[in-house]
Amino acid sequence: MSASLSPEPSGRSRPLTKTAKLMARHMATAWSAPMFGVTIEVAMEAASARRTEGVTLTDIILADCAATLKEHPHVNAHYRDDAIVEYDEVNVGLAVAAERGLTVPVIHGADALSLPEIAERRRDLVAKVRDGRIAVSDVVNGTFTFSNLGMFDVARFTAILNPPQVAILAVGSTNRRHVWNGGEPAWRQIAELTLTCDHRALDGAQAAGFLAALKKRIERDTDA
Repeated sequence: MSASLSPEPSGRSRPLTKTAKLMARHMATAWSAPMFGVTIEVAMEAASARRTEGVTLTDIILADCAATLKEHPHVNAHYRDDAIVEYDEVNVGLAVAAERGLTVPVIHGADALSLPEIAERRRDLVAKVRDGRIAVSDVVNGTFTFSNLGMFDVARFTAILNPPQVAILAVGSTNRRHVWNGGEPAWRQIAELTLTCDHRALDGAQAAGFLAALKKRIERDTDA
């Protein structure tokens, strides 16, 4: 006697938006790349001290990331047609979640902007995405992508590449931890940063070198 089949559970079909369909195709392309991730812990006290009205930790890490990319052009690059294209201009994409789906507006020429200018540009782009006013010119020509889930209390995560870019930075939440501190244990504010890389363009040593330079920049004294 054959067992009767259970009825299909009730549910609702939710068609993907045009943006979501585009993102789904883009992510399928990303998974075809040989990806690897490298994570580093960063003390955030110095960065927190640099905050001013209208300037968030996200803006500070974005600015430091742009400056570090300028010094590491192999990370500020695209992989396409069996070649690596390194860019002189640093155009940092910022992953922004909205009702219409994930969008990655770009802060063009971020390496040439001051911290207040990056903060202003970031606020404007986020508002455009969430209001549905984002233009094609706002989302093209990115050379690197930045994704921050720290505000959702996510300790760490691995972001998926944004092809043809060769790397993306994932920033987790800042949490109080007891650390060795060079032989003098202390409580520090620590955030974990994970760099996902396309292994066709970057190796582990290059990824680690970029993260070490970014860590040093973020942890520097405010008057350095």
